[in-house]
Amino acid sequence: MELQTLVFNTTTKVAKLYAGEMEKSYVLATFDDVPTVKVADQFYEIWQNDSFDKRYPVLRVPIVNTNMFIKQ
Repeated sequence: MELQTLVFNTTTKVAKLYAGEMEKSYVLATFDDVPTVKVADQFYEIWQNDSFDKRYPVLRVPIVNTNMFIKQ
């Protein structure tokens, strides 16, 4: 299982998921308008707002192989 890194910026409301080692990492996905990242049953769950301010989950990543950093 490859290590992943999830970076959530609470100021800009952007979440980025990186794959690989830090020196050789690359962006797998970027999500804008992210109000929160929830911890749900061994997963980090990324939620996103739509144009009507309705929230919905867009991605789940397993906690076991994902480091998460929260920026302000």
